[in-house]
Amino acid sequence: MAQDFWASSGYRLLERAPEGLRATDAWLAAFLDRGELRPPEEAGPRERALHARIAAAPRAPVSPAELAALEDADARDNWQAFLRFRDRVAAHRTLEDCYRALIASGVDLAPVFVDALAQAIARAMLEGSADAWLCRAAELLFRRQRVAAESGRLLSADAATIEAYAQTGGFGAVGRLIRAQGTATAAVKMDVLTHENAPFYFMRDELFCFVLDITAGGEGAAALARVLEGWIARLAGVEVTIEPASRVEDARWRWHAGLDADASALLDRLYRGEPVPSADLDRLLLLFRLEFREAADAAPALGGRPVYLGLACRPDRTLKMKPQNLLANLPFAESPLAPRA
Repeated sequence: MAQDFWASSGYRLLERAPEGLRATDAWLAAFLDRGELRPPEEAGPRERALHARIAAAPRAPVSPAELAALEDADARDNWQAFLRFRDRVAAHRTLEDCYRALIASGVDLAPVFVDALAQAIARAMLEGSADAWLCRAAELLFRRQRVAAESGRLLSADAATIEAYAQTGGFGAVGRLIRAQGTATAAVKMDVLTHENAPFYFMRDELFCFVLDITAGGEGAAALARVLEGWIARLAGVEVTIEPASRVEDARWRWHAGLDADASALLDRLYRGEPVPSADLDRLLLLFRLEFREAADAAPALGGRPVYLGLACRPDRTLKMKPQNLLANLPFAESPLAPRA
């Protein structure tokens, strides 16, 4: 049976059409409940008035003078960031079109809004699913992670959840995920997703509290491969097959793409045959092999060869995937970022 999840994405507030997700006033207004935009007790009358006016009419114009008149400098910055996002969304037919145009022109939105677009699109991509593995793996598309090796497993936990829990307790069996930050741990724990507890994912989805085992060859890595296939299909309209790979053993290695900045740099060095210190190689968490299902969807330069994808963490063991790289850096016959009619 299909499950509902990620209410914070606002998916149920969006209009769903064959061409994609359409922003509604209710979806835009929901952003005004965020702490960055909701006026605090000490907010001035102009900030309160702007919030009330846009809550009632989310697409109403806001003049530069009105924005400049806000009493608090942080509020001015937050409103400017939101209005840039709102206007960018309003300028496109769908959220998918907005996301593609954003990647094509250069990301100039605050990361929180880029992640909001990715979350809504991922939620639509997974509509009808009851697979907790897919849903948890898809969180990597829009939420920062912290990774740790434990008992031969590679574990990925939500970084914001760790930081929130670290103020009140620890994490039991996965305590090393926060002990590395020098934080004392107590009795709070985050559960590693298993077949036994998977049904509980949909009761706790907004807590982002399940740890995903992304060990190569395991179900977490396989679920992430399926998520990446779905992401490409939804945003590029191209069917691909992605499978985890243990290493690149390809004398005719022709194309690769990193799923984050660190993976891109590491794969570039490996491709050029440069020596890579073992400490850096250890940060290359996963490799995938991608093949286009239809040869006509791939650029001729690929020559029928596979594309290798990499996922890496930063030296501090945090991981922030850049799913836009799959649109910008894969060898499509026709760029999915080209303007659409």
